[in-house]
Amino acid sequence: MRFLQSVFLLLIVHHVVTINATIPSQPGALFLSTSYYQKSCPKLEGIIHQKVNDWVKRDYTLAASIIRLHFHDCAVRGCDASILLNYIGTERTAEASKTLRGFTLIDEIKAEVEKQCPKTVSCADILTAAARDATILVGGPFWEVPFGRKDGRISIAKEADMVPQGHENMTSLINFFDKLGLSFVDLVILSGAHTIGRSSCHAIRDRISNFNGTRKPDPSLNGTYLNSLRKQCRFDTNYVNFDATTPRTFDVAYYQNLGKRMGLLATDQLLYTDGRTRTLVEILAAQPEFFMGQFAVSMVKVGNANVLTGKNRGEVRLNCNYVNRRA
Repeated sequence: MRFLQSVFLLLIVHHVVTINATIPSQPGALFLSTSYYQKSCPKLEGIIHQKVNDWVKRDYTLAASIIRLHFHDCAVRGCDASILLNYIGTERTAEASKTLRGFTLIDEIKAEVEKQCPKTVSCADILTAAARDATILVGGPFWEVPFGRKDGRISIAKEADMVPQGHENMTSLINFFDKLGLSFVDLVILSGAHTIGRSSCHAIRDRISNFNGTRKPDPSLNGTYLNSLRKQCRFDTNYVNFDATTPRTFDVAYYQNLGKRMGLLATDQLLYTDGRTRTLVEILAAQPEFFMGQFAVSMVKVGNANVLTGKNRGEVRLNCNYVNRRA
């Protein structure tokens, strides 16, 4: 029965992939195009790729950070670079944003792009393409990035704190993704970005020592894995890999580890324990090609979330840290 359920779900998901690959998930995405900068900034993607490559070569952990930064941007008010605005009270100053990284890389890309194509390319487009290139550089899939997003002028700290932090229940997660135009399939697939990257030990402190106020660890944790986490997390400021087996490789080990009760965040393990997502996790654990293909589709979808397009919506910032001065 489980085999038949898996085959049936796989067919459904493949159908979703076919549809999602051709139809934008958001109305604003209809105005995005892979050729948007073909004439106005033809060297754009080359500039972004070179800069991301240079930085990731020096620090491979930055790849996961750029992917995460992109998601945090799109999760609040859509992909409008609001996470990059750097002044008191913005999303960037929120508690949920304290461990975000990659801002300097985006600034460096923007500075070079401004030299080549002044007042042309949005910070939102730069961040979206940088997330794609970061994925490729650690062994993930390629996808074409549609361009044409505008940068937002509004960024509110308290809105950033609504981004999932690793302790939510499944219904909350599904509802959050639904508001972005993303399905439960996208939720499971995009969580697979945890095949690379790290978390602060502070984020899992309660899970390994005081789960739900019990003064005991989360009983769903694999005992050997729990001991390893305790050794690595003597201090809250330490970091631990999401994927305990192949942390530098973009693969399906993340999903395989969930079946061994080795999900780092509570929401990671929940993907396996909740009946709504478990079968898909099992499929992905056994189908690396499927994961790669769908990850590309889901990243296009999240990059299309609530985008600002057109002449009267948003702006092209001259500096990603600040909104443009109005005349």
